This record gives sequence, C-alpha cells and structure tokens, in this order.
Amino acid sequence: MKNILKLISAISLVFFCSINLNAQEKWTLKDCVERAIEKNISIKNSRLDLLNVLEDKKTAIGNFLPSLNYSGNHTWNTGLSQNITNGLLENKTNQFSSVNMSVGLDVFSGLANIRRLHRANLNILAKKYQLEDMKENISLLVANSYLQILFNKEQLNIQKLQLKVSEEEFIIAKEKYNNGVIPKGDLYEIEAKLAKTEQNLVVSENSYMMSKISLSQLLRFKNVEKFEIADEEYIIPESEVILKDVNEIYKFALRNRNDIKLAKTNLEIAKKDETISKSVLLPSIASFYSFSSRIMADAPTSFQEQYDLNSGKSFGLQINIPILNGYSSRAGIKKSKINVLRNRNILEQIKLDLENTVNQSLNDARGALKAYEAAKKTNLASKTSYNYAKERFENGAMNTINFLQAQQRFEGSQSELIRAKYDYIFKIKVLEFYFGIPNIYL
Repeated sequence: MKNILKLISAISLVFFCSINLNAQEKWTLKDCVERAIEKNISIKNSRLDLLNVLEDKKTAIGNFLPSLNYSGNHTWNTGLSQNITNGLLENKTNQFSSVNMSVGLDVFSGLANIRRLHRANLNILAKKYQLEDMKENISLLVANSYLQILFNKEQLNIQKLQLKVSEEEFIIAKEKYNNGVIPKGDLYEIEAKLAKTEQNLVVSENSYMMSKISLSQLLRFKNVEKFEIADEEYIIPESEVILKDVNEIYKFALRNRNDIKLAKTNLEIAKKDETISKSVLLPSIASFYSFSSRIMADAPTSFQEQYDLNSGKSFGLQINIPILNGYSSRAGIKKSKINVLRNRNILEQIKLDLENTVNQSLNDARGALKAYEAAKKTNLASKTSYNYAKERFENGAMNTINFLQAQQRFEGSQSELIRAKYDYIFKIKVLEFYFGIPNIYL
C-alpha cells in the first residue's frame, strides 16, 4: 500500500511539474523584456563599465590618503669591504640587514585630486545613464519584435480561416459545375483561388516562424521550436499623449531622456578634464617622512644597540614648480578644450535628433491612428460587400469573377486592418516612451 501511495505521489509530482513547465513556455512581453535586459551582452558590458568606474572613484579617494611604504633587505659582502661598525676596510664576508619606512602626503597638487574625485563621480553618473539608455532601447526593440509576432500570428489565423472558406467554396463550386450551373472555367478560377490561399498560408507560416526566430535570438533562446509568446489579445490603447503638443513632448523628453542626460554628463566630464589639465601648471607641495636603520650579523654589539645606533630620520617639504615640460602641458590643455567643444556639439546634435524623432513619432502615431480608423471602415464595407456577393453567387445571380474580386477585397481589408492595428500600437508606445510613460508592456 505504501509503495502504491509513493507511486501516486511521484506521478502527481511529475504531472504538476509538467503543468508548470508548460505554463512557463508562454512568454509575456514583460518576461521577454526582462530576459533581454538580463541576457544582452552590451548591457552586461555596460554593467562592467559601471563597476570599473566605481573602482576609479576609489583611486580618486585614495589620492587624498598618505602613501606608506616599508622595505628591508639582507646583504652578503665577500672580499674587501667596509665594516659598518668601525669604518675599516676588511677582507671578509659580512652580513648586514637594513630597514626603511617612508611616508608621503600631497599637501597641494593644483586642486587636481579634488577635481579627479569630481570627475569620478560624474563618470559614475554617466555610466548609469548609459546603462539605463541601453535598457530602454532594448525594451523598445523587444516590444517591436513581440508585436511583429502578434501581427504575424493574427495574419496566420486569418489565412487559416480564409483557406477553410476557400475549400468550402470550391466544394460548392464543384457541385454547381456537376449540376451544370457554372461553366468549367469558373470552377478553374475558384480552384486557382484555393491554390493561392494555400500559398498565402505557407507564406504566413514562414513569416510567423521568422518573427519568432528574430525575437528568440534577441532573447538568446537556443530552442526556437519551444519558444511561444503568451496567448493574449491586445486591444488599441487609449492614450492622451497623442493629443499633446509636440513642444510639450519634446521639452519633457529633453528633461528626462537618459541619452540627453548622458550627453550633458559627458560634457561636464570634458569640462572637468580641462580643469584637471590646467592643474599641472600650478606648483605642487608634498611632505615626506623617512626612517631607516641597519644591523650587522658579526658585529660585537647586540642587534638592538646597532638598530638604535644606526637609525636615522628625515622629513620635510618638497615644492615642484613647472616651468618647461616640452609643451606637453600646454598641448594637453588645448586638447581638453577641443574635447569640450566636441562634446558640446554632440549634445546639440542629440537634441536636434531628439526633436526630429519626437516630431516624426507624433506624426507617425497620428497617421497610424487615421490609417487604423480608415482600415476599420474599409474592412466593414468589404465584409458587407463580400457577404452580399456570396449570397448572390450562391443563388447564381453573380458570376465567378465578380465574386472572387469581392472576396479578395475583403481578405485584403482583413490583412490591412491587422497591419494598421499593430502599427498604431507600436507607434503610440514609442510616443509614450518619449513622454516618459513606462507602460511598454501594453
């Protein structure tokens, strides 16, 4: 009895695990975005860049701390050498040890250390903006690929329905031909339409598979066959951002977009590099302290006495005044000024690109909405026309050519409606993206 219970428990465990595995195979857009951010190599490298500049900040803080060094050595002298205890020259093997400790501290270095710390903080901020900007770009790319799968999936479903309708129409036409209602040429037309529908189905299946491959590669899935997105129906989003003025959207994006923040921070870093390069023209002051002592192995006195007797200390200040350094300092300052101008131009270009992108995105979204509304009207009219044509064709009041034309218009309007729907969804999401609405998950 116990064995039977164990077997039932094991089967139940496998069953529930299989249910969980099957449930996990359906990927929502949020799941895809999170995986893309986790697996993307460029984002991984950006995270490493952030860790790298955090270490640079530690180095910048360390410049304010004193340097402390300790050294020691043990020496064997063979032959004629000076006895360190009495100063006489002796032909023998001597052993002696020495120790040295030194401490140094920058008192003033032209404010370079303070400026390097400020630069390190700016660099950390820049890498954070860079990382967030990459995440946003990857999210948009994944959303576009995800919507492309949804579009191709709906298109595939329509082609399957159209194939079913075409097969039914061919059966009806064949029966009419056998009864002498329609000529053989009409039967051939409907058969050709059936073959074309089968071809369209193959094309749709291929497009659907290619879109899955594209997204799965972006998410770094190895087994494309098992990759499936969630079975969700996405409706047209209601968004007020499309009613906003373009200048309002642009000003908001100018304040909040990470690529703008990154460009501004890079400009500040370039300015800080310029001030650091000017620091080398200022005098620098450093303080130092040094202690040393030595002992001899074969000396008649004890090690402690030798250590105390031979110990010495030195301390003081060192002043360095730059006068001529092969024009390297002046050249460095000139280059840093040029780099400031370059980064200022980069910032202005990014602002111009952002303004153009916002204008284009708003126009695209408004145009896509109009196209979708028009596609809905066209689809409704084509459907009505097709149903009327189908009824007349089945009653023998319409010839085959006119019926097939009505059918093609209806099928074309269905495909156009789907295309317009997902085109508008993506473009409105892009517009919301620039206006700071984080609802990318539809």
